[in-house]
Amino acid sequence: MKIFIDGQYYDENTAKVSVFDHGLLYGDGVFEGIRAYHGRVFRLKEHIDRLFFSAKAILLSPPMTNEAICEAVLATCRENNLRDGYIRLVVTRGVGTLGLNPNRCSKPSVIVIADKIQLYPQEMYEHGMAIVTVPTVRNLHSALNPAIKSLNYLNNILAKIEANNAGVEEAIMLNSEGFVAECTGDNIFIVRGNELLTPPLAAGALYGITRGVVLDLARDLGLRVGEPNLTRYDVFNADECFLTGTGAELIPVTKVDGRVIGTGEPGPQTRKLTELYHALTKTSGAPIFG
Repeated sequence: MKIFIDGQYYDENTAKVSVFDHGLLYGDGVFEGIRAYHGRVFRLKEHIDRLFFSAKAILLSPPMTNEAICEAVLATCRENNLRDGYIRLVVTRGVGTLGLNPNRCSKPSVIVIADKIQLYPQEMYEHGMAIVTVPTVRNLHSALNPAIKSLNYLNNILAKIEANNAGVEEAIMLNSEGFVAECTGDNIFIVRGNELLTPPLAAGALYGITRGVVLDLARDLGLRVGEPNLTRYDVFNADECFLTGTGAELIPVTKVDGRVIGTGEPGPQTRKLTELYHALTKTSGAPIFG
């Protein structure tokens, strides 16, 4: 595997960053997870735009233009002959001192890794997964804004540990007011009758790229789409529930905190949206090989 670091390619066993990089020392940086399907990078522009929004929010200026980073992603896929897979794009603050001051970091670094990913077992996509609500709450907007996809993911990691300790793969995170925000790495949706509902961004949900695609597909299906504050009660009594994310795509949820959701099997709207999403990934995206 060839990994892009600041304009050069390195073998995976020689690809390195400095121990003084503030991305390592302090989680000072931003990232994106992107998917490639059938020789195309799906929603590349939206991912790079979100990267720059996150970077702007933390006063980090990527050392490459939007267009140059897009090309670096495509070129790294070509370098690895990757037609279907996962791209991790990282921008760190760069090498600095052991102190916090970001002004002592000379130049940000850009890293692109193109590889494979499989987040959940196939059986869960076919029959659904069980999840739980965990005690760790979503970051406050007044602290580290959840809209920033930063390298500091400890909040989510703690929630993931709690999920694993409960014997499940994923978990619902509430915000400080007790409303559903999102899961540790995915956005959450419920279906209620002819409505598709997902927590608002103001509740602490990430500006999910897959989330946005699913909302558009649902509107095309004629579903009424809403983004109200949701409680655990709303999730427990939903007809259907599913999660979305770049890595996860769409995955059905059939049990939450021991409560069976709907019939206990993936529902018809979940299946239809999954089918439409997969169809879209076959024809949409920035071509890797020209």
